[in-house]
Amino acid sequence: MSDSQFTIAIDGPAAAGKGTISKAVAARFGFAHLDTGLLYRAVGRRTLQGLEPIAAAHALTPEELEQGDLRTAEIAQAASKVAVIPEVRAALVDFQRAFARRSGGAVLDGRDIGTVICPEAEVKLFVTASPEVRAERRFLELIAKGNDISREQVLSDVKERDARDTERSTAPMKPAEDAVLLDTSDLSVEAALEKAIKVIEAKKPAQS
Repeated sequence: MSDSQFTIAIDGPAAAGKGTISKAVAARFGFAHLDTGLLYRAVGRRTLQGLEPIAAAHALTPEELEQGDLRTAEIAQAASKVAVIPEVRAALVDFQRAFARRSGGAVLDGRDIGTVICPEAEVKLFVTASPEVRAERRFLELIAKGNDISREQVLSDVKERDARDTERSTAPMKPAEDAVLLDTSDLSVEAALEKAIKVIEAKKPAQS
């Protein structure tokens, strides 16, 4: 690893706050950021358009991650379904690993970054929160975007997705053995970010 390579792996379930923390951490340290969930969402969207999942994964381009309609509930469910397919995950591994070792440092957030994609990451965080707290966050986010959905449906979706992500045979979602757990159930965004930054600063080499 060169001095300019420093990888931060941030894993956790949906709506735990890992995306918000990852973006803020990347901005704080001047690192590149990759929401790896967007890879699966982009593949999921292609399958909703009729493409076969494995073919969609192999054909994925960086430009597709920039398209703004990847955050819908329908695409989230499609993403979770394609993510259980081993061949889809394998097709996306190289993309993620190359990003992780880019010069200048990188923050990747997802569900298997610290365990599968970047087991040698310098920092590993597992960001979590109770299903009820995460469902409420997601519900408010979806309502703000004009979605017509109930709290009960969002909680059901969160629990269903958790089960699929933790029980899949390939790269199930779980904390890496050396990951620092960060439960955001009772934390503000600012407090959670402060804790994350402290963990990272303790691992980051001092600037010469």
